[in-house]
Amino acid sequence: MPGPLDGVRVVDLTSVVSGPMCTMILADQGAEVIKLERREGDFTRHVATRRGGHSASFLNNNRNKKSVVVDLKDPRDLAAVRTLARDADVFIQNFRPGVIDRLGLGADILRAANPRLIYVSIAGFGFDGPLVDKPVYDPLIQAVSSLTTVQAGADEARPRLVRTILPDKLTGIQASQAIAAALYARERTNEGQQIHVSMLDTVVAFLWSSDMNAHTFVGDELEREEGQSFHDLIYEVRDGHLSISIMQDHHWAGLARATDRPEILDDPRFATAELREVHRDARLALTQSLVARFRRDELLGRLEAEDVPCAPVLTRKEMRRHPQVVANDIVIEYDHPDAGRLRQARHPCAVLGDPDREPAAGASPRGGHRRCPRPVESERRVS
Repeated sequence: MPGPLDGVRVVDLTSVVSGPMCTMILADQGAEVIKLERREGDFTRHVATRRGGHSASFLNNNRNKKSVVVDLKDPRDLAAVRTLARDADVFIQNFRPGVIDRLGLGADILRAANPRLIYVSIAGFGFDGPLVDKPVYDPLIQAVSSLTTVQAGADEARPRLVRTILPDKLTGIQASQAIAAALYARERTNEGQQIHVSMLDTVVAFLWSSDMNAHTFVGDELEREEGQSFHDLIYEVRDGHLSISIMQDHHWAGLARATDRPEILDDPRFATAELREVHRDARLALTQSLVARFRRDELLGRLEAEDVPCAPVLTRKEMRRHPQVVANDIVIEYDHPDAGRLRQARHPCAVLGDPDREPAAGASPRGGHRRCPRPVESERRVS
């Protein structure tokens, strides 16, 4: 059966990661995505880690799409793009603010010809304000959003980047959710919408749910953010690392039993959850001293027997081979005509409850036929 977005046509004028990831999510769910590219192609076509003339970065953000070459300096191609937009459900672009309007492809023009069109613009810093004209890449958003300071742990610590392009990826996910909501609204109103999504806004909103508590109550803000702890919740053992998360009293008691150290339960600093948080650095240092003598798998077994939340720290290679990841069928393989056998992560949301519906493109039904995601179709000039 077709995916839930079957019949939705998306004209994709985005590049790099945030926009392409958004439209790949839509394509995985059944939408027809027409990716418009310059003759030289999306920048990610040319980065490292390549095989068969294709980069892994491009393949991992553009499956299930059709690719069309356009020259946005050619009036004929611009006219063809406007024709595509007249029959589209979604038009999405991530040029620097102002560029798309100068090309004659702005929201006012395209939505005048197609009032049902959902027009989506992705920007780095935003659409108004002092930084909108600056070129933007992920580390700059991490810096301005304070994510680098959150990652450091305290205002006075050296800022640290999250070592994955979190703002780009979050923006792609946020934009895809907004598009799905707009499609649903259009079913009731028969009208399209214009959507603005900025990477900076996305990360600020993402941080607020857990990392901005000291700035939530107006008038009672902290002037200086102190680190919650000098320690990570990662512990070193004899042959590797693991994570242990002690939240409740019975977790603390279970740790004492698992490490054969019942005397820690008599320490008044750790008698309650509140006291364990007040004395968190002492607690984490003590925990490290308790676990250092064990081998990882032995300690995991002991902790699991006591129902203490714990998990191994895995490398990327170990992660894709871990039994839980294998059981989830999140990692799929399929054949690309040029790049050969590919391994990717399918869309993480599976549509359940309808035995006759095949999962969205890229999903792998248990015990059944694996529907492989299609590679991007060969480039062709728009006409």
